Amino acid sequence: MNSSASVSGKPTRAPGEPLLLCGIGAAVLYVLTDIVAAATYPGFSYSDQAVSELFAIGAPTSYFVVPLFTASSALLLAFSVGIALISRGSRALRLLAWTFAASAIDAMVLRNVYPMHMRGEERTFTDLMHLVLAANPFVLATLIISIFAFRNGFRRFSVAVLGAVLLLSIFGFSYATAVDTNGATPGLGLIERLGQYLYQVWQVALVTVLLRRLRSADAQPLP
Repeated sequence: MNSSASVSGKPTRAPGEPLLLCGIGAAVLYVLTDIVAAATYPGFSYSDQAVSELFAIGAPTSYFVVPLFTASSALLLAFSVGIALISRGSRALRLLAWTFAASAIDAMVLRNVYPMHMRGEERTFTDLMHLVLAANPFVLATLIISIFAFRNGFRRFSVAVLGAVLLLSIFGFSYATAVDTNGATPGLGLIERLGQYLYQVWQVALVTVLLRRLRSADAQPLP
């Protein structure tokens, strides 16, 4: 029986389907907030400065970046609930849902409790915790889980994104000392954003895959 059809034969939304769309909303809101904030921050270098500097303590854009990024994380949390609701006994999807939820909570704490200080200011425990939370292993975990949970084209896409995000993250974290000492960080912004935007594209693709499986009468059960 088609999951999107009711007993009367009229199409109906499966539980959790509307929440899956929150995954797209989270990705779009994140990218737009980053672009607008970078464009309105006087003297900010989109190509050379990190996203975290847009909501650093004392940054002129933090007053709207923090609420919007938090809203993006809240949408991601709703997305995780949607995945859980459509899991239908799939351990892979349940694990994916929990991992997205953990990633959203990590990001919320990072932005609201442990923002970094602006460059040139004294570093404190807040900056250390910011660096720890910024690593966010749950992001890579969602990609790894998806490699095992899906097949064919999306599996290959997930493998490619995992490799690219991992490599870009390593490059990005190599700038940590320069940021801490107020040194030059040429290319940091582009490297970090390329990895983050690529992940957002993957997240949107994941939503479409989940919706297609949910609506298809011939969908095969996930592992």
